[in-house]
Amino acid sequence: METLLTTKSISITELREAGKVLDRAGATPVAIFRRDKVVAYLVPVEAINATINTKMPDDDVRAILAKRRKSIDPTLVFLKDK
Repeated sequence: METLLTTKSISITELREAGKVLDRAGATPVAIFRRDKVVAYLVPVEAINATINTKMPDDDVRAILAKRRKSIDPTLVFLKDK
């Protein structure tokens, strides 16, 4: 099952009224569904600005990378020679 990355969602048909979708979304991303499958995310500028202006502490970044090390090792090995 796919992980939904937001709490708001719409059908692709509802995009006909994009202004209303954006008004309801506020600063929250919206998942767009087609036939019960997520096909895109609509991310309002407010959500991007809030993310860009947030800095994660270095210790938190190191902890996340250490936790995901096994899954990213093949990529790191591939990039060594690039």
